Order: sequence, then C-alpha cells, then structure tokens
Amino acid sequence: MSPFGSLGRVLIIFGGCLVLAGLLMLVAPRIPWIGRLPGDIIVRKKNFTFYFPLATSIVLSVLLTVLFNLFRR
Repeated sequence: MSPFGSLGRVLIIFGGCLVLAGLLMLVAPRIPWIGRLPGDIIVRKKNFTFYFPLATSIVLSVLLTVLFNLFRR
C-alpha cells in the first residue's frame, strides 16, 4: 500500500472520531445525569466557580473500559 493510502485511512478514521465527538457534544446536554452525579465537586465563590466531575469521570471510564474490552475480543 502506498504511503498516501495509509494516510488517507488515518484521515478517514480521525474524521469519523471528530464526527462522533461532535454528536456526543450535541446529545450530552439532553442526558440529565451527566455532570450532576453525587461525588462531582462544585465550589462556588463570589465570582469564581470550580467544577470537577469526579464521579462522572469514573462512571464514563468504567463504561468505556467495558465497551473497549467487548470490542477487542
């Protein structure tokens, strides 16, 4: 395979990942529990807000690990 063929394949995969990320960003606000789980850290001061979605990150990490392990086998 020529170098341009493999580069084209990489670009197509990268573009598909960008499309999936864009779709996820469009759909994510409609999922009510994302970002509001118990364990997510929110600190609000007068003119400062710090948000760290700890529990959401753990849940998404576990789900993605399970999905990737299912597809790898």
